[in-house]
Amino acid sequence: MLKAEWLKILKTKKMLIPIIAILFIPVLYSGMFLWAFWDPYANLKNMPVAIENDDKGATYDGEQLALGDSLVEKLMDSNQFKFIEVDADHAEKQLKEQDYYILIKIPENFSEHATTLLDKNPEKLTIEYIPNEGFNFLGAQIGETAMERIKAEVNTQVSKTYAEKLFGSIAKLSGGVTEAADGANKIDDGAKKVTDGVDDLQGYLLQLAESTIELSDGSKTLQEGTESAAIGATKLADGIKQLQNGATPLAEGANTLNAGTVQLKKGITDYTTGVTQVAEGQASITNGGAELASNLQLLAKGTSGLDDNIASLAVGSDGVTAGLEQLSAALKPVLASLPESDKQELEQTLQQLQAGSAQVSSGLGQLKEGTVGIDDNITALSQGATQLNEGNQEINAGIQQLTSNSKALVNGITGLSDGSATLADGIQQLAEGTDSAVTGANELSNGLNKLVGGTNQLTDGTTLLSEKSDELANGATKLVDGSKELVGGTSTLAEKLSDASEQADVKVSDENYDMVAAPVEIEKTSVNHVPNYGSGFAPYFISLGLFVGALLVSIVFPLVEPAIRPTSGFKWFLSKVSVLAVVGIIQAVITGVVVMGALGLEVDNLALFMSTCILTSFTFLALIQLLVSVLGDPGRFIAILILILQLTTSAGTFPLELVPSQLHIFNTFLPMTFSVQAFKAAISTGDTSFLMYNWSILGIYLVVCLALSTCYFALLYKKRHSMQTEVEHA
Repeated sequence: MLKAEWLKILKTKKMLIPIIAILFIPVLYSGMFLWAFWDPYANLKNMPVAIENDDKGATYDGEQLALGDSLVEKLMDSNQFKFIEVDADHAEKQLKEQDYYILIKIPENFSEHATTLLDKNPEKLTIEYIPNEGFNFLGAQIGETAMERIKAEVNTQVSKTYAEKLFGSIAKLSGGVTEAADGANKIDDGAKKVTDGVDDLQGYLLQLAESTIELSDGSKTLQEGTESAAIGATKLADGIKQLQNGATPLAEGANTLNAGTVQLKKGITDYTTGVTQVAEGQASITNGGAELASNLQLLAKGTSGLDDNIASLAVGSDGVTAGLEQLSAALKPVLASLPESDKQELEQTLQQLQAGSAQVSSGLGQLKEGTVGIDDNITALSQGATQLNEGNQEINAGIQQLTSNSKALVNGITGLSDGSATLADGIQQLAEGTDSAVTGANELSNGLNKLVGGTNQLTDGTTLLSEKSDELANGATKLVDGSKELVGGTSTLAEKLSDASEQADVKVSDENYDMVAAPVEIEKTSVNHVPNYGSGFAPYFISLGLFVGALLVSIVFPLVEPAIRPTSGFKWFLSKVSVLAVVGIIQAVITGVVVMGALGLEVDNLALFMSTCILTSFTFLALIQLLVSVLGDPGRFIAILILILQLTTSAGTFPLELVPSQLHIFNTFLPMTFSVQAFKAAISTGDTSFLMYNWSILGIYLVVCLALSTCYFALLYKKRHSMQTEVEHA
């Protein structure tokens, strides 16, 4: 049966040609996929990407900044994509018309925002990325990866710009720190002087505390004295009021006296005139002697006691003068405390009073002297007038004596009149002065009362000052301690600033700027390195190609129909399996040789790789043989379903964790999962133990499928051909 099966294939061109073609299906399937996706990023330079640069540039620290132009230039030179610079009017239109996969727009404020890093509200640099995802979604995803690189490039440029400014500022800082160190040394010297001054201040404050205690005691004494002075001023005001009350009647009496003396002067003047007329006309005197005697009697009665009254008036005037002197002496302490203007006015008034009183006293003295015995003389005159008729000689003598006395009388009355006028003026001035004295005494009393209030406040203030001066002295002690600590701190500050000025002196170059701009450099050290996409996808696409090749074998090669009548179920199965085994081995070898030779797949172990290809191919053939042999076309449909499930759950492309969890169950029992893992171990990892594990799983699939197929052919043989064979033997 084995010979017949192969002869039938070789003699039947319709079967031989398809089988030969099927031998290349796995390599065509997996090879074409791997070739197409071997290293797609190597051809990114052919992928058109548009750049729209609207950046207007900016000025930073007096330097022109054009990051947009710099970025476009670097992108053009990078050849990462086929970058094409376009204008804003046609960019989006051409993107929609699928002239480009991606549009990169650099806004007009791109450079301007780069200058805001140190502002209170910095503005981020924005690059607008516009992919045409409907044109090609993967192209858009690849563009996102490129945008990350562009972002890193922009970050590097901006960071480098600021690094240059930063190191320039550090250089300036070095000079500033040096100056600060010099200033700190000066501060240290000043702090030492402050410490010395604070020590002196502490001594002064202690003396102040002691002095404020004495000041407080003195202010209390002053308070008591001002209170006594206020009481005395009140009494003085009352006394001056009484003086004012007495001076008013005195002034009225002086005015009356003045008027009387004026009338008296006039009368005496008229009298002397009459005496003269008497002397000139003795005849008239003799004739009028009786009338004269009568008048003289009346005059004697009117002037009775005149000299005694004038003497009493002189004595009273002397008392007034003495009282004014006592008043002046008593007011001297008061005058000393009065304002200067009031003091001068009151002193002038007192002086005028004393002068007027002295003049009155002097005039009254003269009047006294002039009127001494006047009443007796008038009496004698009356007697003489009575005796006038007794003799002319006595009359002539009396007239001469009268004339002489009349002159003295005129002089005395004149002085009396002047003195009384002066007295009236002085007493008037005294009254006016007492008015001023009353006003001044009231003001003095009010001022002293205010002074009492002020001294009370002074006493409270000095008491508070005494208390606070103690606190100030204690604070000065703390200030002494603090100033000593200040000296220590300023010394340390000067020392540290000197050290800082040495450390801040840095030397920078472009390498330093690059270091600040891009301080991190990634070094990729791969475990089980995979050089490209093709090598990474090879386990998946080779498994897929071998499964598709096995599926197509079931279409062109009859998996059940025997070439001749079978003699046993096992021989029948063996004839079919032999063809499948040879086809599977050839498919696996062709696939392995082509992907390594033509595509350049590098494998960790060639023998293990080829063995994995053969085992995988034969396992898939055994599975499909079982399904199609037993179920026919429905079995082939089930094989297609298994293929679909394996495409999504074998973790040949995306990691299993990225696949929906509902599909994870299929990953655990479908054979392609283990073929993919076996190829990964043979191609990349070289993990023999892991490879053997996956081989064992594939081997289990192979053995189980072959065993079930053997059982099926045995049952089928028994059902179809066993009776016929028995008849022939019989």
